[in-house]
Amino acid sequence: MTMKHQTKPSNNKKKKNALIHLIQIYADSNDLRSAVTLLHQISHPNVFAFTSILSFHSRHGLGHQCIQTYAELRRNGVVPDGYVFPKVLKACAQLSRFGSGRGVHKDVVVFGEESNLQVRNSVLDMYSKCGDVGSARQVFDEMSERDVFSWNSMMSGYVWNGLDCADNVFWRMDKSDVVTWNAMIFGLVDVGLVDLALDCFREMQGRGVGIDGRTISSILPVCDLRCGKEIHAYVRKCNFSGVIPVYNALIHMYSIRGCIAYAYSVFSTMVARDLVSWNTIIGGFGTHGLGQTALELLQEMSGSGVRPDLVTFSCALSACSHSGLVNEGIELFYRMTKDFSMTPAREHFSCVVDMLARAGRLEDAFHFINQMPQEPNNHVWGALLAACQEHQNISVGKLAAEKLISLEPHEAGHYVTLSNIYSRAGRWDDAARVRKMMDGHGLLKPSGHSLVGTGS
Repeated sequence: MTMKHQTKPSNNKKKKNALIHLIQIYADSNDLRSAVTLLHQISHPNVFAFTSILSFHSRHGLGHQCIQTYAELRRNGVVPDGYVFPKVLKACAQLSRFGSGRGVHKDVVVFGEESNLQVRNSVLDMYSKCGDVGSARQVFDEMSERDVFSWNSMMSGYVWNGLDCADNVFWRMDKSDVVTWNAMIFGLVDVGLVDLALDCFREMQGRGVGIDGRTISSILPVCDLRCGKEIHAYVRKCNFSGVIPVYNALIHMYSIRGCIAYAYSVFSTMVARDLVSWNTIIGGFGTHGLGQTALELLQEMSGSGVRPDLVTFSCALSACSHSGLVNEGIELFYRMTKDFSMTPAREHFSCVVDMLARAGRLEDAFHFINQMPQEPNNHVWGALLAACQEHQNISVGKLAAEKLISLEPHEAGHYVTLSNIYSRAGRWDDAARVRKMMDGHGLLKPSGHSLVGTGS
């Protein structure tokens, strides 16, 4: 009898595994360019390699790229799994790509992932947001297990596609069940029907249905200050002290309603705080122009044992920008890498650009943009162009406008802004040349924009 000895993995296999691991590291560090470069160096990339790229796109809301990467995965003959499907289905839902979503659903069936609750919820959510409530309801009815997300997605689908239908379904459901009420409230809030959501919440109270943390967390973001204070009193009365999401929602409500002192009072009384608690209060102080306090809270957070994440730094950098703390903000940006081993994402670069631009340091902002590892998008160049108009900086404004026009050649507002910069500087020939470019593209002046006269 011949014995077959198990051989060690070949060097090629080891190299491939190392590359896949590097792809994940690059993607998790927001270095997409390096991750994609490595992906294309692998002759037969596996599902783990593609999942890292998909995770990056999903995390940054890049739906089109997510769908394109999934298509590339399938072209390579890779079998998608329960980690891949939710990401691409979310992208289809966000972009209302019904055809793509239906194709992915077929793949879910073909590759045997129908029993995965997260995948089924993603399919359900996709159909609801794409307007096919019938298919959504079929998926919902066939689910052997449902969670809060299942109910929320189904009810949101009915609300999005016809309130009467949602109302009829709701009243046929078990109204003694808090999950039913939560689903209805979430669905109404999700589509912006705030008054109806509040009416639903009050009727829930009137019927004596036991309100839980999810109910309060769903309704608080849409409450005005008076209603928010009433719910805060209810929270104290019913002893929700250990339910961190409820207190996070209270902090957020008070912050957006202009009561940062109340927000901080809630934060100070919390028995335990999580990452969201710290991010919400830091962001709240930042939007109120209290950047120094936001930075002090970041320092306190670091000493509390809760590790900051990328959202934390976005909040803190935005706080510096709104408060004119340019040097502190730049120092914080570089500390992300030095002290916390984080790779800044595009939004962090955007915060620094905005910070420099607000301070009138437009050349510094332009040079900083050119150091970005990611390709600067229209928001980055748009912030710089707007600042150039405010500070009447022609040289940098021209460069920013050229970048914007190359990205969005049919966006008339970019031409108007550049033309106005030239006109206010008395450079009538340049202003006329920009307007001729607009005419050449068949563009009309957008509403709300004015063209400064060309003079004689």
